[in-house]
Amino acid sequence: MSSSTTSGRGGEDDEDAPDLVCQLDCVQGMVDALSSVRWKRHQDAVLELSEHGIVLIVEESGCLQAKVYLKRELFVEYDYAAEGRPRFGLSLGLLVDCLNMFSSPGHASSVEIRYPGPDMQLLLKSVASPDACIFSEIRTRIPDTLASDYHFQHAGNTPLSFTVKSAILKESIDDLEWPGSSIQIKLQPDPPSVIFKGEGHGDLEIEYPYYANTDLLIAFQCDREVSYRYKYKFLRATTSNVPSSVLKENRGSKVTIGRGGMLKIQHLVSVGRPGMQSYRNVAGGAQQPSRIAFIEFFVKPEEDEYTTDDP
Repeated sequence: MSSSTTSGRGGEDDEDAPDLVCQLDCVQGMVDALSSVRWKRHQDAVLELSEHGIVLIVEESGCLQAKVYLKRELFVEYDYAAEGRPRFGLSLGLLVDCLNMFSSPGHASSVEIRYPGPDMQLLLKSVASPDACIFSEIRTRIPDTLASDYHFQHAGNTPLSFTVKSAILKESIDDLEWPGSSIQIKLQPDPPSVIFKGEGHGDLEIEYPYYANTDLLIAFQCDREVSYRYKYKFLRATTSNVPSSVLKENRGSKVTIGRGGMLKIQHLVSVGRPGMQSYRNVAGGAQQPSRIAFIEFFVKPEEDEYTTDDP
């Protein structure tokens, strides 16, 4: 695998050279990563390009933001010629649907991504396909607004966080559903545990004791009790669209509560080709070095009498 960053592309005038030309040899991994942040049918996204890779950003109601980080190491080729960091908007659903056309189940389909096209499109083209060459053009736009600054800071010297298998986290959040309700997340050091509590026509509480089941709660950090409430629909969006194929890999999802109750949930999605050598990660799943897409969700808490103030 090779990856390069250049200040221009040979054989093309500087004015005509695209900002980015890159190739990915596992389209399905990219589809899985982007699908994880697609929580509604019609959803706009912002793409930011840089010499370090591609970042996709989606937001909802000023209370929920998700980012997908596609590092340049994920690509077999990554030729970057732009000055600064170009940003453009597009339809997330359209991007996922177009990428799906290039994906063949059980095969490592390759795709070339180029930006911009003659009319500022995002251009996709199949690479080394034995059957046919597929092209796709996606119209882009100037983002209406810049992405909100979800500035995350740890709420003390010791990060308040825990790591749990992704499938278990999704199952727990699904079980807590109450129409229009909020979910309380509580971390306590003694006994070390995480408690999810939903209230509606009744109460439902799910507790993860740290020492009682280390296979369930993989890691835990907490030096004081903290509790915040979050809108269920925003909390559910952090896990509801993670593909089942990703959940079966048994990776760990890390949940961190920051200053002011800002919630950060991190997932890992493999973008490696089938058959590549892999190793076992901390959660017991297989992953390939440098072939992991990082996904982050940020959820703002509700402000009510249950909120614990930071020191």
